[in-house]
Amino acid sequence: MIRSVKKTCPFILLLCLTSFFLAGCWDRTEVNDLALILASGIDKGKKNNIELSAQIFIPRAPQGGGQSGMSSGSSSGQSFVRSAEGETVADAMARLQEELTREIFWGQNEVLIIGETLAKEGISDEIDFWMRHSEPRIRADVFVAKGRPKNVLQAMPELERSTSKQLRKIAKTHIGVKVTVKDFSQMLSGESNAAVLPWVENLDPSMMDSKKAIPIINGAAIFKDGKMVGKLDDKETRGILWPRNEIKSGVITISFQDEKGYISLNIIRSHSELIPTIKDGKWGMHIKTNVDLEVIQNTTTLNFLDPKVIKKVEQKVGVEIRQREQLAFSIVKKDLHADIFNFADEFQRKYPQIWKQHKEEWNKIFPQIALSFETKVNIKRTGMATGTRKKGAAR
Repeated sequence: MIRSVKKTCPFILLLCLTSFFLAGCWDRTEVNDLALILASGIDKGKKNNIELSAQIFIPRAPQGGGQSGMSSGSSSGQSFVRSAEGETVADAMARLQEELTREIFWGQNEVLIIGETLAKEGISDEIDFWMRHSEPRIRADVFVAKGRPKNVLQAMPELERSTSKQLRKIAKTHIGVKVTVKDFSQMLSGESNAAVLPWVENLDPSMMDSKKAIPIINGAAIFKDGKMVGKLDDKETRGILWPRNEIKSGVITISFQDEKGYISLNIIRSHSELIPTIKDGKWGMHIKTNVDLEVIQNTTTLNFLDPKVIKKVEQKVGVEIRQREQLAFSIVKKDLHADIFNFADEFQRKYPQIWKQHKEEWNKIFPQIALSFETKVNIKRTGMATGTRKKGAAR
């Protein structure tokens, strides 16, 4: 017994001595010593270099239960926008750090905004940096700004505390295109070498009876070979979401020429499938879409208890969806020649040998692809009301 105690004592003593070296956090960095980046923007600088803008959050105690005083160019009581220019993004990032007394922390950067001028010149090098650097988040949402990103970052949302939260939450609704840095990089390096990003701009304060500029998503920017080649408005953007299988929510409103009023339907779920074909040297793509809807408003006299009415509405919605898709395809396919629908990947998977032979000719093949549509619409719920009451009808 005594021998076993003697054997274990040295080990216990050694364990106690090493514990002194493990204790303490001498190299820790307090939150109050950090400048947290909420959102960032890159654009062409005044000297034709790169301008990096950052919305910076500084943690501090609230005063009187409300927001603390604003800094110059701030978008909320606890954030401000600071910019720096450099030959590269990395150089601009280092110069930005020189202007701040706190260490920059990129772990909270949820939004990256690309300026319109830089987007048109090409952003492949900047996205490559964002993917290589260990600090910026590759899952940050990417946008293209009308004008300068700095102006969007300095906007003052009414409900959210920062531009970052405003844009992030809008993107999560999936009403428009949602793309992260990682997604964008994969699109640019894909077979089609084309990509799409949401277009953000500041809403004119006069339109909202407000003194604040509010950032909104209004359409999409189209990229080819790393450069912005065009833009789609909000209606056209909705058309590209169906074949890209990115419709998560939304409302479709239809009307009939022989019927007064409107019918609004909410999208419950949607799924699209791309089916490529190559016959006799002709390339084609069949877009198959299935949509489940519910009626949320009916200002017509149509009675949804009648199966014929339901079928009539389903057919009308199907036509509306196809028209939106055809509108988007006509612009992207004929005018911009940018395969943002991933057609190239579908052909490569189904016809690998043929794709290898014609891969270099894709820019000529894509505009000539014959499109066909199959849209199946199902109204799952019609609601309690059957139609608009006539004047004088009893309640």
